Amino acid sequence: MNKTAITSPELAPPVGPFSQAIEVGGFLYFSGQVGQDPATGKVVEGGIVAETERVFRNLAAVLKAAGKSFDNVARAGVYLTNMSGLRRDEWHLRKAFQSALSRPHNDRGGRAAPWGLR
Repeated sequence: MNKTAITSPELAPPVGPFSQAIEVGGFLYFSGQVGQDPATGKVVEGGIVAETERVFRNLAAVLKAAGKSFDNVARAGVYLTNMSGLRRDEWHLRKAFQSALSRPHNDRGGRAAPWGLR
């Protein structure tokens, strides 16, 4: 089975030894995305709403590089670094998913990220 690295020219190169996504057998597997502004290389300011919007723009750029769109997404997972604000911010996360992912809504789930991950 062949693996093909997918890289978007619209984003900053990954900071580690990994690809933005890998295509295997017609499926795309993404590396973790954060709300990093490609122009500055820094996480955008504004909290979870701004970071989530930036993550979806970053994901859209990688999907575009692979010749895909959010219409092709079957599952999405979210790792949060701070679960304490989840109740407050859940509406924003749900809104971001619903605006990006086509109906029927795809499988999505959230988990806490390991300590120190950002």
